[in-house]
Amino acid sequence: MTADVMTTLQAFYAAEAAYLTEGAAFEGMGRHLASDVVMYQASSLPYGGEWHGHEGFRRFIAAMGDNWDGLWFDEQHFVSDQDRVVVYSRGRLRARHTGRMLETSLLQWISFRDGLITEFRPYYHDTSAVLAALSGAEN
Repeated sequence: MTADVMTTLQAFYAAEAAYLTEGAAFEGMGRHLASDVVMYQASSLPYGGEWHGHEGFRRFIAAMGDNWDGLWFDEQHFVSDQDRVVVYSRGRLRARHTGRMLETSLLQWISFRDGLITEFRPYYHDTSAVLAALSGAEN
């Protein structure tokens, strides 16, 4: 993995956590995203679907913020193949409306072009646990 790709990814993750935890501006994340970025999310989630471009990503991250008010990464591992990175993340999220903490892990397939992120494809360990934390239901 090139140093630039790793620097971009780490800066993006820090900006994402600051947005969800501290209410930081979207632009902290946006500067690391290509204009044609696509975020794919599991359709069963409240923020599921495909989110295209900066405006789509802005709407996605706002939907995330409507559901979560905290994000902390406890462990991350990176595997790279040119301009693609697979990231294993283990961390915690706090549900905005229920206050429940979710400890979970996910894999993300992230693509880059010219040092900017072009695509996110997250694969959740357990989407039912995500939904339970958000709704307050038992999992």
